[in-house]
Amino acid sequence: MKTLGDNVYNRHVRADEPKLKLWRSAGLLLTYKCNCSCEFCYYNCSPQLGGLMGVDMAVEAWRSLRNLAGESAKVHITGGEPFLYWERLCEILEEAKKEKAGPVDLIETNGFWATDEKIVKERLKILDDLGMYRLKISCDPFHQEYVDIELVQRLAQIAINLLGNDRVMVRWEKYLDKAVDMKAISQQERNQRYIQTIKDYPCRFTGRAAGKLAQLVAGKSVEEFNSLNCRKTFLGAKGVHIDPYGNVFSGTCSGIIIGNVKEKRLEDIWVEFDPATKELTSTLFNNGPAGLLERAEKCGYKKATSYASKCHLCTSVRAFFHTKDLHAESIGPVECYTS
Repeated sequence: MKTLGDNVYNRHVRADEPKLKLWRSAGLLLTYKCNCSCEFCYYNCSPQLGGLMGVDMAVEAWRSLRNLAGESAKVHITGGEPFLYWERLCEILEEAKKEKAGPVDLIETNGFWATDEKIVKERLKILDDLGMYRLKISCDPFHQEYVDIELVQRLAQIAINLLGNDRVMVRWEKYLDKAVDMKAISQQERNQRYIQTIKDYPCRFTGRAAGKLAQLVAGKSVEEFNSLNCRKTFLGAKGVHIDPYGNVFSGTCSGIIIGNVKEKRLEDIWVEFDPATKELTSTLFNNGPAGLLERAEKCGYKKATSYASKCHLCTSVRAFFHTKDLHAESIGPVECYTS
C-alpha cells in the first residue's frame, strides 16, 4: 500500500497544503458500447461504439488498485453496458476471484437484459457466487427512452429478493415506481422532462451531457468561470475510471487521459501523477477551463454565449482541440468526443 508521501506532487508541496488523495476506487469501463444513447451520458456511449476490456488488463488494474490502496480498494464494473458482454464480464470476475483480488464492489446495468425471470435469477446467482457485493440499476428518464420500465422493475424486484435491499442500488429509485413516459411524447415535452430531471438530480456536463442537455440549461457566461480552477477536482478525486483501451481518467473527468495501464501500472501512474505539469492538466489545475480559451480562440474556437457549468465549457473546448489534434497526449480517446 502506498502513502501520500510516495506521490511526486505531494512531495513538493508544503505540509499545510492539500495533497493528492490516494485513489481507492477504480471503475472499469468494460466497453463504450451501450444499447442506449442517453443524453446525460458522461462517456458518449451508444450502440455504434465498441471497445472491450481484456481479462488480463482488468485483473492487473484490479491488483494494482489493491497495491495502491490496500484493503480499502474498491472496484466497480461499468460501461457502456457491461451485460452486452456477459461472458467477458464473468471471465473477469472468475479470474479476479482466482487471483484473490477481492470482491467487486459494484456492477452497473440499465437492466435491458431482464426479459425473463429465469435469466435474471441465473445471472444474479452467478454474480453472487463470483463475489459481486452490490448491483446498481440505472433507472431514470434518460434510460427509459431506450429501456422499458417493466424490465427494470423485474430486475430490481428479483435482485432485492435474492440479494437483499442493502445489496441493490436503484439510481434513481423515485422513477422505479413512478416511471416517466419518455417515448410517446414530443421533443419539447422530452426537453422539459430532461430539465426537470437534472434539477432534481444534477449531473456533470461531460461527454454527451455537454451537448444538447447542457445547452438546454446553459445560463452562465464564460466570465463566471474565470476564478474557478480544477485544483480540488484533481487533488480530491477518490479514484479513477479505466476505459477498454487502458486510458485512465481522474474521477469522472472523461476524455482527459492521465495515463494508460497498458503502459504503466496503476499504482505507478498515481505515484508519478502531478496535475501541475502537463500543459492541459496544468492549465486546468491552475486556471480552470477558462484558462484554455485563449489558445482555443486563436485556433478558431467560437465561444458560446453561455454555458451550463465549467465542465460544459471544458468539454466544449476539449472537443474542439480534439478536432485540431491538439493536446493529443491528454485528450482522447475518440469515443469520448464522438457526437
